[in-house]
Amino acid sequence: MALPPVLSGPLAVPVVGSPMFIYSGPELVAAQCQAGVIGAFPSLNARPQAALGEWLRQISESNAAFAEANPDRYVAPFAVNLIVHRSNDRLEQDLATVVEHEVPIVITSLGAREEVNEAVHSYGGIVLHDVINDAFARKAISKGADGLIAVAAGAGGHAGTQSPFALVQEIREWFDGPLLLSGAIAHGRSVLAARAAGADLAYVGSAFLATEESRAMAGYKQMIVDSSAADIVYSNLFTGVHGNYLRGSIVAAGLDPDDLAESDPSAMDFGSGGGSDSKAWRDIWGAGQGVGAVKEVVSTLELVERLRAEYEQAVVALTGCR
Repeated sequence: MALPPVLSGPLAVPVVGSPMFIYSGPELVAAQCQAGVIGAFPSLNARPQAALGEWLRQISESNAAFAEANPDRYVAPFAVNLIVHRSNDRLEQDLATVVEHEVPIVITSLGAREEVNEAVHSYGGIVLHDVINDAFARKAISKGADGLIAVAAGAGGHAGTQSPFALVQEIREWFDGPLLLSGAIAHGRSVLAARAAGADLAYVGSAFLATEESRAMAGYKQMIVDSSAADIVYSNLFTGVHGNYLRGSIVAAGLDPDDLAESDPSAMDFGSGGGSDSKAWRDIWGAGQGVGAVKEVVSTLELVERLRAEYEQAVVALTGCR
């Protein structure tokens, strides 16, 4: 099945920048789009709610101005992530704003809602839904999602435990629509591996946290640079949903990363610190197992150019063709 037009543009490298809670802002998203990859941010990052419309205008105007000044450059589309779980009391307002601005790509997480998909389809947008297993994938498509984001083991933030190869293989047995893969992807070789496994695009998060345009604080960016896969801890303590976090941030919060309690999944709380004075995402920092590929803080354009060069080198190494 061919990709829908909004996903089939000539990207610099087949990558979508994953929406990162708190830290993806309009500056990062615009920089991603203008570097030639699809940028994304969670709607909840725009606070108060009225700021969401302003963010959408800011990104659209920045991209339009860049495209006019650089007619030879492809400016990628952008996406907004909606948390559709019942705990999100802003969903109705945020969805209305997304529809008003006709956001081309909507990423839904933590639930599959037919009415959300229908609202996005009403103006011609597409919906990609986060899934961690084949059962959730089937449910999302049955409720009208256009594509899937397979969030495999090693992905930053909320993530599953299945191998990316197993997860993509199971989904591809029955689904030939748009499929993205998330999980420890921070190098161009990994982007190629995602495509070889059966995904259309790679979903990259942690590497973009350590860019100049990211809203992450300097200490967070440096911890990503200094960390490796061994420094990633998987726990559901902080929000009620299992996710991957930087060991150093857990230690800094006064907790033992090797002895974390289990949280009640029914008490999902995106601001929880697991009983400490720390907040998930603000103080307990999410990151994926691919952080070992991140060696320095650079601009978004420099990161995309690195990924593109690595991707092209990997293609040549495997095929002998440029």
